[in-house]
Amino acid sequence: MQKAVILETARIVRSPDTQIYEMSTDDAIETIIGRFGRYQTWIWILIAIGRAPTDYQLSNVVFLLPNVEYVCMDDNAHNKTNHCPCENPIYDQTYIENSVTTTWNLICDKSHYASLAQSMLQIGILGGSLFYGHLSDRYGRRLACLVALFSEVLFVALSAIASKLWMFIALRFFIGTAVGGTMLCCFVILIELSGKSFRPYVTCLSEVSYLISYFTLPIIAYFLRDWRKLQMATSLPWIFVIFYYNLIPESPRWLITKGKTVEAIEILTRIARRNGRPTESIRDIVENINEEAVARNEHDSYLNLFKTPKIRLYTLIQAYVWLCCAHTFFGINQYIGRLQGNLYLNVMLSAASLAPGLILIVIACVYLQRRVTIVTSFVVSGVSLLVFIIIPSNMKSLELAFAIIGQIGAYTAFCQIYLYSTEIFPTIIRNSAMGFASVFARLGGFIAPFVVNIRVEWISILVFSTLALLAASLFYFLPETKDVVLLNTIEQTEKSKTKI
Repeated sequence: MQKAVILETARIVRSPDTQIYEMSTDDAIETIIGRFGRYQTWIWILIAIGRAPTDYQLSNVVFLLPNVEYVCMDDNAHNKTNHCPCENPIYDQTYIENSVTTTWNLICDKSHYASLAQSMLQIGILGGSLFYGHLSDRYGRRLACLVALFSEVLFVALSAIASKLWMFIALRFFIGTAVGGTMLCCFVILIELSGKSFRPYVTCLSEVSYLISYFTLPIIAYFLRDWRKLQMATSLPWIFVIFYYNLIPESPRWLITKGKTVEAIEILTRIARRNGRPTESIRDIVENINEEAVARNEHDSYLNLFKTPKIRLYTLIQAYVWLCCAHTFFGINQYIGRLQGNLYLNVMLSAASLAPGLILIVIACVYLQRRVTIVTSFVVSGVSLLVFIIIPSNMKSLELAFAIIGQIGAYTAFCQIYLYSTEIFPTIIRNSAMGFASVFARLGGFIAPFVVNIRVEWISILVFSTLALLAASLFYFLPETKDVVLLNTIEQTEKSKTKI
């Protein structure tokens, strides 16, 4: 029977003292439903469309809370530009007619409220990563994913009608929680519905929606130059996600770890039929997986990230690496944001510069080992920033070129870290582990502006570069995960023979 040969998630090598789980080259789930067939493509399309409000919120701060130019019309200001204090400003409306900044006059002694509104999104993502990570591991991938998608639409729309500044700031936090949940849960459910041989491509596919949203956002903002209209246009049209509950399935891998074999068999059978694959032996395959996959008293808790030595090491290193990814990426964005010229065109160019990174990610993930590609991305980012320091200040084009190279390096590292984290952690705590790591990514994004504002440019750049290179060095202590089957339990991970 197939059951006895190629349909194991892990091969057990018995010794007198213990069982060692040796990584298998065969993925039982992939054997059943295929690596990425018509059904998975359909799910990807649904998720890519449904998460657009999240992707818009990740990029729209330049249109919501821009730095504004104004002429102060106070009696003692003498029509000076950007004069403080100022009670009666007339704002430059060349690019944006009405923003959050101009609505509540967040200038002079109120400018810190603009920074607070920006930071609240990152704080919300931090909280959302923890909340939705736990929700997903406890109650299922589908529920967490759909709650995050709908919450994003709801909170963004509510922010558009906020009548008080404190309401808008509070809603920015709740928007952030949904952003964190959407990024985390949508990616994991796509990974768990895919075969191991297709995982490198899922990393790229999951970023397509972000790049499309990033590129189309300035086009929408160009025609809707009022922040309230922009928020409504990038949220309410996606109210249809409430119907996704009957369209997106639960993860069969998660169901198996919870011992829900009947539901897992039903979903796998439906997917297999849609993909034109045989269904006769699905029950035998799932029961065979279930013998070793059901978690033995492994409850989905963040404490499980620190109870055992391998998982603890993976958790601590991944947390630092995620912090460095976000810190470096958002830090470099601060410098690219200083470009002069048309606001809408600059944002489109910034989005377009990231597109080649996706092609590089797929090529690297398919043909190279995970650790090699991630380390290379960090090194490219770190070294390009070191070169940035020594470029003469009058060579603006060269500075921009190396800043973009550094941004691409940080971006490709970030994308690959998502994939690597899903592979290194077992199913029972996968979302919790990624949620915990994402918290540190938010911390990295939160402190990046403070490093930029040190006001000594070479010190700021050196900090970003050093952290990136240190993150690269830590991968010496982590295993290779290319072409390995996703393990389901902590016990399997602790006893696995991993490639170093």
